[in-house]
Amino acid sequence: MAAPGPGPSPAVKGGISAALLAILATVFAIEGGYVDHPNDPGGATNHGVTEQVARRHGYAGDMRVLPKHCAGADDICADRILVRDYVEKPGLAPLVEIEPAVAEEVIDSAVNFGPARPSRWLQLSLNELGGADLSVDGKVGPRTIERYRHYALTAGAGGCVAMLDALDARQAAEYARLVRVNPRLKVFYRGWMRWRVGNVDRARCFDRRWWEPAASTKGT
Repeated sequence: MAAPGPGPSPAVKGGISAALLAILATVFAIEGGYVDHPNDPGGATNHGVTEQVARRHGYAGDMRVLPKHCAGADDICADRILVRDYVEKPGLAPLVEIEPAVAEEVIDSAVNFGPARPSRWLQLSLNELGGADLSVDGKVGPRTIERYRHYALTAGAGGCVAMLDALDARQAAEYARLVRVNPRLKVFYRGWMRWRVGNVDRARCFDRRWWEPAASTKGT
């Protein structure tokens, strides 16, 4: 089996690639709609976007009706905010093309934690699994992407699985730490472990066009 490399450029909808649309769909499914739990330091949230983040993007409406998708180029909506704040700004967009399954894990974690911690976990895991010798600064730049590209080419699908396992382990450890530091968060712990750890199907490492329903039936 050939080692994974960047696949064909996926089709785009509204400037968002098909792979990224599929990743966002999984994030939306986990996040659900509007919530405002008194124990959640993020406050009112809809489609994974906190009120603070929405206001920073210029949204002035009721958080209960924050649109999930944009109807026009100048609209403010959840998927546009998520792409800007948790994919483009943290430098994760190239990872979607290189290794969509790992990109899904890091982006989902970024929505949950903010991008800095998952970005550090990616760099730490690359250092441990791929000898990348990266500075662990939580900033995914060209060097981190180049090191991941090399890792993907040399480690193959098995390396993708190992990376997901490493990222999940770090995420689980952080959830445990958060609950120790702030017991009010314990109410979220079971849901975090159920829906956000191990949530990326490892089979996606072996089918890098998993977002296409008919991908497994196409000829090569």
